[in-house]
Amino acid sequence: MAYTIDNAPLTWRHCYITAVASLGQLIGTGLATLVSVIIPLYQIVSHPELSSFMQGLVGAMDLIGIMVGSTILGKLSDKYGYLLFFRLCPAIVCVASIIILLFPHLWVLIVCLFFMGFGIGGEYSLDSNYVSQLMPTKWNFMMVGATKAASALGNIGVAAACFLIVKDWSNAHLWSHLLWLMIILSSLMIILRIRWWESPKWLLNKGNLSQAEKDVHHFLGNDINVSQEDIKASDNIASDADELPHPQPQPGFLRRNWKNVIFTGVPWACEGLGVYGIGIFLPILVMALGLEHISPGATSIMHVDSSVKITLWISCIILPGFILGLFLINHVKPEKIQWWGFFLSAISLLVLLLAYEHHWAVWISIVSFMAFEMFLNMGPHLITFVLPPKVYPVADRGLGSGIAASLGKIGAVLGVFFIPILLHSGGSSLVLIVSIIVMIVGGVVTFIFNPERGENVANNH
Repeated sequence: MAYTIDNAPLTWRHCYITAVASLGQLIGTGLATLVSVIIPLYQIVSHPELSSFMQGLVGAMDLIGIMVGSTILGKLSDKYGYLLFFRLCPAIVCVASIIILLFPHLWVLIVCLFFMGFGIGGEYSLDSNYVSQLMPTKWNFMMVGATKAASALGNIGVAAACFLIVKDWSNAHLWSHLLWLMIILSSLMIILRIRWWESPKWLLNKGNLSQAEKDVHHFLGNDINVSQEDIKASDNIASDADELPHPQPQPGFLRRNWKNVIFTGVPWACEGLGVYGIGIFLPILVMALGLEHISPGATSIMHVDSSVKITLWISCIILPGFILGLFLINHVKPEKIQWWGFFLSAISLLVLLLAYEHHWAVWISIVSFMAFEMFLNMGPHLITFVLPPKVYPVADRGLGSGIAASLGKIGAVLGVFFIPILLHSGGSSLVLIVSIIVMIVGGVVTFIFNPERGENVANNH
């Protein structure tokens, strides 16, 4: 029996496509976790120690790269196709990692982190597009969400690897050797993408029907075909834009889609503070909140190792959060999951703040931190990735997803840059207060700018 992409049954080929595309998310959060360990290690060997500004700069550089790369490579992929950049992105990460390993100096680290982020930014605009355009309609949200959920494996895997590596170190000067983790991951991505093809729906959008048919057979088998109806069926919103032969110029795109840009971008920016701002400085926050368990007279590297261990415990809740979100995504509207995730994250941080201020038991703080991570990843971290492919047509999907990811990284950059400054000037309490406010803003914006809410209001009138 012949199928189209949209009504095909889910097969192992769909799972393989999702797994390969998911590696971009895995290496992205893996790099953020790696930087969170490198910063305190570099503090030990740096004389004088890194200032709050320099800590923020180191932590933010890969995010700045993601912000730039997601927009530029997203736009270029709409014009030149996904395949070239899908292979180029991990190659950029691999080369930059090798350079840091060979030349372990602060400014080399800063510059190369930017280029690593640039490559990962391209991943963020491409992997969701590949998955969303090749999955059956019934499984689309689930598989796009599963792609994002792979980022939890990056947090957990890299945190565990760093803990196992650092606990046997007596010299923090070896910090650059942690880049082997990025070299191995990016090399694996390159190998798996050698045998890969162009997006069939991108080819259809360019009028290349014959090549689209060939590529969908390569991806999914000879019994699955593609047609013009596949593009129309995959676009839930703004289906008229499918008739455009080329991506719109960016100013026109922004005028037409400004509500979607706010809806997909601003909550992603708020989520970015939680995922990256708090995530990158999680070992430092663990020490600042007094959550580590260490004997008196322990060396500095033992303090780092202890904080990384607690970071690993907290990170382990990320995957259950994603699993819960994936379970809910086929039963509850994604927008609702997102705003509830934001509000529950804010409540969790409030409990953590009260526990810190009133010197409650350490386990309450750790459980509150884990609840924050669970709700953040159940809702905003998962759903901000799902929404752009839902609201943008194929012609603009690379650019729309890229702009959303870029705005997300602006929030992440601001969070990463200012958290050490806030920590220095107002302590852990100020960091938590600002984070609570940002979570609330993300929930409110999601609720107000939800396109389906606007349609419902219009229908009621």
